[in-house]
Amino acid sequence: MAMENYLLSIFRLEEQGVRVTLTVLAEHLKTLPVDEGMGTSLPSVGGMIRRMVRERLVETTANKEVVLTVGGRKSAESIVRRHRLAECLVVDLLGIELHLAHIEAHRLEHAISPYLEGKIISALGHPTTCPFGHPIPGSAYRADRRSKTLDLAERGEELVIDSVPEDDQELLTYFVSHNLIPGCEVEVKEAARTRGVITIESGGSELVFSYDVAAKVRVKPR
Repeated sequence: MAMENYLLSIFRLEEQGVRVTLTVLAEHLKTLPVDEGMGTSLPSVGGMIRRMVRERLVETTANKEVVLTVGGRKSAESIVRRHRLAECLVVDLLGIELHLAHIEAHRLEHAISPYLEGKIISALGHPTTCPFGHPIPGSAYRADRRSKTLDLAERGEELVIDSVPEDDQELLTYFVSHNLIPGCEVEVKEAARTRGVITIESGGSELVFSYDVAAKVRVKPR
């Protein structure tokens, strides 16, 4: 279970274009539910990475970056697929509130067998993204070439939310409470790069984000 959580975290960080180091990985592991029982100290993380190197799941580079091997990526895609299918399952079939889906999926992902995975895919109609807009590995997902991160948007652009970050539970709850989920239409009211904030309008309300947060949100033209 612990190794699967590491694979998921490394995959998610790579997906976001983040250079994975022990320090970055330790911080990301802290976003997992407490009941996952993950050790997040640097010695603990370093010990697990050394074990994963021995099992040829990851490699460490000269500049101390952790990268997935071919076999490690295959295993990572499997756990990420199960995680995102679990999110779809609890939201679409069980009616779990969206902001709780990420936590519940962490509890379910480790118990989904290949047989059950196939049944879930069939029951859900072969989904290509999770409820937060992230692609499900191994699905028929095709990225929209017009998609970009919100921090690249300009004032006056009318956009549709494509995906939102799910790793930070507090931030995710904020997004869900303001209905900023995939499919939501927004307009950029101000893009103040010098002040480091971007203002959008959604449903008649104006919301202000830092550019760091905006860089984690993907949007596409309305």
